[in-house]
Amino acid sequence: MESEKIDYSSLPKEKFRGDDYLCQWNGFWFRQPFLEAAHQVLNHYKPLPTDTVLASYPKTGTTWLKALLYSIINRSSRDSILTNHPHMLVPTLEIQLYGPKTGSFDSFAGTANSSARILATHLPYQVISGTINSTDCRVVYITRNPKDTLVSSWHFYPNSKEVKDPWSLEDAVEKFCNGVGNCGPYYDHVLGYWKESLERPNKVFFITYEELKSDTKTHVKRLAEFLGCPFDGDGKEEDVLDEIVSSCSFEKMSNYEANKSDDGHMGWLKFPLNSFFRQGGTGDHKNYLTPEMINRVDKITAEKFHGSGFIYGI
Repeated sequence: MESEKIDYSSLPKEKFRGDDYLCQWNGFWFRQPFLEAAHQVLNHYKPLPTDTVLASYPKTGTTWLKALLYSIINRSSRDSILTNHPHMLVPTLEIQLYGPKTGSFDSFAGTANSSARILATHLPYQVISGTINSTDCRVVYITRNPKDTLVSSWHFYPNSKEVKDPWSLEDAVEKFCNGVGNCGPYYDHVLGYWKESLERPNKVFFITYEELKSDTKTHVKRLAEFLGCPFDGDGKEEDVLDEIVSSCSFEKMSNYEANKSDDGHMGWLKFPLNSFFRQGGTGDHKNYLTPEMINRVDKITAEKFHGSGFIYGI
């Protein structure tokens, strides 16, 4: 879907971190470099019918699901996750393929084969719907408990050498509750894909981090069926399934050499490779948020999610 040129000077702005600002466009907040790249995605990315697009709000399980999807679709080369960071296997459209510091589709194992490309995006459905609905490509969306997402983001961003004056936890809660964050509001982001998954279940596979964590094997099988490459149930395929679940576990992936570096040497994003493998766990927010903070987020969750029929997040 062609997107009209954006006049950034006219967009509402909100202070992000340090000297960085967020711009509001189409009801969502974006860092300007991210928004510029998103504009390129909308104008130049032409999804193939065989593409798989992993969509997510930041810090909801993207890295883990990148590894799982790559292993499910590329079973013969699933060992690639042992020596490659998941973000170097499955590129994010608006960060690694479009924008100022990007590679070509051939640069990444997940997109080198045009008949089975795997790509990721943090763009809201409300923004990218025209693009992904232009073909029969499949979309897999993962979300995570809002309070755990908030805490995970708060921990993550100070890892960047480019982030100055990171938010206090109080500031992070305030911004989250006001919908201010890269690709936020979180609730609108989640609901956009959730509603589409109800209307077009053969197009959009919607899963929560908690579901995937509680019974990874069952949901990996469901994912394989959705993607058109099911495990056939014989002993050999069952062994492959078990191997994928094990090799993509947090315990294993966080110890692969490719994921252990504390150097931010990925040119497209100034974060250390190991910063994508913080073990927060389900319910980790209880270790950080006060009861007042939890109640405040829960009230918004009840209004936004429960009020829409999506009973989740409290």
